[in-house]
Amino acid sequence: MIHQIDPSEKVVSEVSKLFKVLRISQLLNAANIKKSCGVSVRQVFEFIFLLALFGKNQYRFLESKRGQGLPGKDVYYNFLNNPRYAWRRFLLMLASKVTDSVDQLTSSKRVRAFIIDDSPVARNRSKKAELLAKVFDHSQNRFIKGYSMLTLGWTDGYSFVPVDFSMISSAKETNRYNGIDESIDKRTHGFKRRLEAIMQKPDVVLKLIKNAINIGITADYVLMDSWFTHEPMLKEFSDIGLPVIGMVKKSNQQYHYNTSFPLFCTRNSA
Repeated sequence: MIHQIDPSEKVVSEVSKLFKVLRISQLLNAANIKKSCGVSVRQVFEFIFLLALFGKNQYRFLESKRGQGLPGKDVYYNFLNNPRYAWRRFLLMLASKVTDSVDQLTSSKRVRAFIIDDSPVARNRSKKAELLAKVFDHSQNRFIKGYSMLTLGWTDGYSFVPVDFSMISSAKETNRYNGIDESIDKRTHGFKRRLEAIMQKPDVVLKLIKNAINIGITADYVLMDSWFTHEPMLKEFSDIGLPVIGMVKKSNQQYHYNTSFPLFCTRNSA
């Protein structure tokens, strides 16, 4: 399957070596990502990984001459859409292995940090997409139709590792164009993801951080922008022992911490 995407022996060798070092097969199995028959999970995952690596469109590739002899597109779509697969657990375990490897290669004095950020995902032409919502785009200062992609990353100042993410709809039902697909089994990971999509964004941020810490990923600080830097969030991070570095919204507020001196002040403050 690799040879059909890129015939280079070097690419085949390096990808196989990477998957072996990261123990991708074991991580997939631990996340309950399995197939009872047909093409192996490892092969399907490897194919999708390489398509993304080389920037190829899955549908067009499978319909082309080079896609002949490969399993049908339904194999890959079903693999990606299976609500019983614990993709979050897989990603967290993979991120943990990568950050551990980076830590072993760098000084223990190097400062590490979690980075929280969200970006709008516009779906202006969509009508029936599940949990499609009216979300605010801070960069354009207006509402758009789509989702917010909330991302948690890890950095040591040189390397950046994606740790977790959440696709956010809207906590306000009136802002949602569509609801949750009622056919989804409520016991699955997919349904839990859908419930998470309609939570308040600060609650999801805390959930992502706690999931990362529970899997063994550690950091010295949390970096975030002004949207998340407010008193309740600072207190929550303080309770779990994580100092915060964040931009403060433009206002006249001053924050104090065990002293009469401001912990920090805004751009309008003295």
